[in-house]
Amino acid sequence: MDSRGERQESAQFQAVAADSRAAHEEAEERGKYNEHNRDVNSKSIFKNRVLCAQFLRDNFDMPLLKAVQPEDIEDISERYLPYLGTEFASDSVKKIRILDIGKEGDPPFFVSLIEHKSLVDYDVPMQLLRYMVCIWTEYRRQKEAEKEGSTGRKGFRYPVIMPVVYYEGKEKWTAGMHLSDRIGDSLGRPEWIPDFRYEVIGIHAYSNQELLERGDEMSLVMLINKIQDTEDLERFIRIPADEVNRIVRDSPGHVVDVLVSVMESLCFKIDASTEERRQCVRKVREREMGYLFENMEKISIQEMRRKAEEQRREAEELRRKTEEQRRKAEEQRREAEELRKKTEEERRKTEEQRKRAEIAEEKLRAAEERIRQLKEQKTGL
Repeated sequence: MDSRGERQESAQFQAVAADSRAAHEEAEERGKYNEHNRDVNSKSIFKNRVLCAQFLRDNFDMPLLKAVQPEDIEDISERYLPYLGTEFASDSVKKIRILDIGKEGDPPFFVSLIEHKSLVDYDVPMQLLRYMVCIWTEYRRQKEAEKEGSTGRKGFRYPVIMPVVYYEGKEKWTAGMHLSDRIGDSLGRPEWIPDFRYEVIGIHAYSNQELLERGDEMSLVMLINKIQDTEDLERFIRIPADEVNRIVRDSPGHVVDVLVSVMESLCFKIDASTEERRQCVRKVREREMGYLFENMEKISIQEMRRKAEEQRREAEELRRKTEEQRRKAEEQRREAEELRKKTEEERRKTEEQRKRAEIAEEKLRAAEERIRQLKEQKTGL
């Protein structure tokens, strides 16, 4: 490399290092790895058309998607922020152009709605429905702007929407897969209940080997996002370096930028030091991802194990406190029930005494009346 190229590379590395330091300082102020960071990171992944095309080709058994290319994908997420604001900020809406998608008159594309989750969310169907209605509403507005009255015609059709949940959690996805699962049917009229089924792509449903065999950058992203604990990190470290490097050898720069972001998130998650994180960023940019943790393996694993043990102790303490609170609550419930019974018994006795007093008073009035009558009779004689 000539001196000019060396200066450019050095300047690039210095800029990356400066950005990395700034991100680290900012992360310490707001919390290193929170839900918002994961959502934003996920959106940056699917905003990349190369990664999004790989995701659609790899994870859906649909002939129409097997040949989808980056140039067929348009990110239209920003159109819907006026409808849903920040609620929509972490989700991705893609317009997929497929000219032979369906019958004549149907839109020559469909819409893919990708919602990121790291925990099971039982209200996902209703959340997706709100997004879908916004997408169709905006589509209608566009068509009316092009030709007024066109959406009211018999042949008008709205585009198909493929609702997808990209799920990073380890727990099984147990939420209902249909919108109708969230709507009661007390009237016994299922025909009144709208319905659709969404797709769940869970990264933990795939083994490391399955993802490696795909041989593309999106599967590598999923492989990295699978790292949730010490065992996951150890399995990742044992992957042969050549298998990982082969995937990123010819990756374009904009895809490498996303991989850098994903790797920085992982470094925050495992509490890597600033220097370790810089080394990871440098190796990703040099496309040497197979050697990411060669100098930090023991440190990271020990730290994760220490944190796991702390979390276990905290969970045990929380369980003990919860059990103690449950026991106290049960005692209070029994005492309250006993007090209720005593109060009820006293109320019953009071009521009986009141009735006896009323009877005695009635007898007294009757006796007084009888005495009065006898006196009148005696006076009359």
